[in-house]
Amino acid sequence: MSSPSSKAQEAREAVAVRLREMRLDAGITGRELAVRCGWSESKSSRIEHAKTPPSDADIRAWCTACGVSRQAEDLIAANRQADSMYVQWKRLQRTGLRRLQESGVPLYEQTQQFHVYCSNVVPGFFQTPEYATSLLTSIAQFRGTPDDVSDAAKARTSRSRVIRGGGHRFAVLIEEAVLRYRIGGAEIMAAQLGHLLSVMALPSISLGIIPFTAPRQAWPLETFTIFDGQRVHVETLSAAIKETQPSDVSLYLKAFSNLKDVAVYGADARTLITSGINALA
Repeated sequence: MSSPSSKAQEAREAVAVRLREMRLDAGITGRELAVRCGWSESKSSRIEHAKTPPSDADIRAWCTACGVSRQAEDLIAANRQADSMYVQWKRLQRTGLRRLQESGVPLYEQTQQFHVYCSNVVPGFFQTPEYATSLLTSIAQFRGTPDDVSDAAKARTSRSRVIRGGGHRFAVLIEEAVLRYRIGGAEIMAAQLGHLLSVMALPSISLGIIPFTAPRQAWPLETFTIFDGQRVHVETLSAAIKETQPSDVSLYLKAFSNLKDVAVYGADARTLITSGINALA
């Protein structure tokens, strides 16, 4: 499978190809199109070669110049989808972290079945306010975002109410290493692991932990969440990635299934969490 960033570029190139075909079908040159749109010829060339992403206004002007104004809205939608496939964190977080936490609420509330895999931190659904504050502080400092950590942590923990609401089910997998990483120090981690013990008892939650010693069918992956088996959100260091292509969603579901097969549940999972608490002493 090609990387998410390359697939996003492929989608942008598909939009550029459609724009070029419109110009050719209209029988006009790049120079003539530029004159009709009121911009430079070099801009037309950059858009056609997917060097510069067009704005909504650019697409409307292009379609009007080619005499196909009715095609503009469909092309704008395709362009926006390409733009949202791979979004750098610095763009998402340029105004701080709170708004990003709040923006996910509608999707969380409408989703019935979550599949969540975390290899590095406790899933956001299960984070205590103190753990969330420590983690978001590290993120804000690392990325140099505006300091709204307190509000962002409140928004994240407020969003977590979905685990106790009706109509939602959660299949969650975490690596045992998550229990040992000391986010915020020993006291905060002890409280966080104690919270894990309580939430795993909720009837809507299936929590599996993949032990260090588990025979691996799948290597530790980047953190991802699958929403109703239809879309995947993947978190990397540099960007947030959205996958909606059925073949890619199926790939993540397959990976989740392989990881689930080597996880432990119930009493065995509680033993690993308790061991993590004891190691903090």
